[in-house]
Amino acid sequence: MRAPPEGLRSPSESTAPVILYTTPWCGFCRAALGLLDSRGIEHEQVDVQGNAAARQWLMQVTGQSTVPQIFIRGRSVGGYTELAALDRDGELANAVNPSGD
Repeated sequence: MRAPPEGLRSPSESTAPVILYTTPWCGFCRAALGLLDSRGIEHEQVDVQGNAAARQWLMQVTGQSTVPQIFIRGRSVGGYTELAALDRDGELANAVNPSGD
């Protein structure tokens, strides 16, 4: 994975299993945060509003220009729709904690 621009936390640097790149006005971002909160899943939120370098980096590493961009254990999983699908299919908890601890 390409290194993020200076000052932006990389998904692999997060101590939380889930890192979300968001903007404050984004409804899908709020929905993703709400889903994670409702499941008690530890996460880190990184605001990329007004940060063109961060948005460009996200486009390069995910192929997407939208937010949220969500990474679980350093792996891009997409946005809210993909996160909700993981939850609906019963795969979210295992993706976050593969060892089942």
